[in-house]
Amino acid sequence: MKNTFYAIVFILTAFIGHSCASTGSEGTEIQSTAGGGIKTLLASEFNTQEKDTNTVVIDVRSPEEVANGFIPGTDLFINFFDGNFQDQLQKLDKTKTYIVYCHSGNRSGKAANAMEQLGFTSIYNLQGGISGWTGPLSQK
Repeated sequence: MKNTFYAIVFILTAFIGHSCASTGSEGTEIQSTAGGGIKTLLASEFNTQEKDTNTVVIDVRSPEEVANGFIPGTDLFINFFDGNFQDQLQKLDKTKTYIVYCHSGNRSGKAANAMEQLGFTSIYNLQGGISGWTGPLSQK
């Protein structure tokens, strides 16, 4: 199942990356710009996808929130409110694809904007954050 998830995320990334703007399966506009930018990923799409080795999932919630569970397959936990948040982002590989989430999508949207300002070109914000997630949660 993990390999299928990676394959679907890769295909979705390729498909969305080649369009300027399109509409998601639930009528949600996927915001993108030519050559990259921030895109919205529906929780229903994330639930059925696997990421490829070039995709990194980042949870930007606080450690206290993470302690209550996180989305399986999350690679990094970078607290948006941490004083060195920007420094942690700058250490990341800008050529990779990033899926960012928080509790509701607000902080992750701000994090995605910060990443775009730092030169990241392939960023997905999980719409509704972990609140929109319908799958099981992992624990640390």
